[in-house]
Amino acid sequence: MIGATNYAAIIRPVQILVMVVVVLFFARVMRVALLESRPLESDRAPRERGRRRGSRWALEIVEPPALEGERYEVESQVVVGRAHECDVSLLDNFLSSRHARFVADGGDLAVEDLGSTNGTYVNQELITGRATLHRGDKVQVGGVLFEVVR
Repeated sequence: MIGATNYAAIIRPVQILVMVVVVLFFARVMRVALLESRPLESDRAPRERGRRRGSRWALEIVEPPALEGERYEVESQVVVGRAHECDVSLLDNFLSSRHARFVADGGDLAVEDLGSTNGTYVNQELITGRATLHRGDKVQVGGVLFEVVR
């Protein structure tokens, strides 16, 4: 039988070793999670500019600051999302692959959510279906905030 002093001398280093292994494991998990959540330079989606000049309606990015001022003309329709097939493809973890569609029709501009996970907001209100837009309206899709300009 092991005496109390011998037991503590054996168990204490084992406890410390287990704690060190647990801390190192979680540090490794956090490192991998951070590296995987950042897009690689080669995976960056090209920022598309508007289709042509002279369109009545445009969307201008207000947030995030890294994209502020980017402007996208809406000639007939523009689909925004993460997918490369979208008219405006943006790298944002809160965007769905095909998040929202902006439609210019007969002088009016409207936006419709395409079944996105995080929803589409017009002037901070969640929309369902299609919403008519006016100059100065703010439209949020994921972490991107657009202002409607003419």
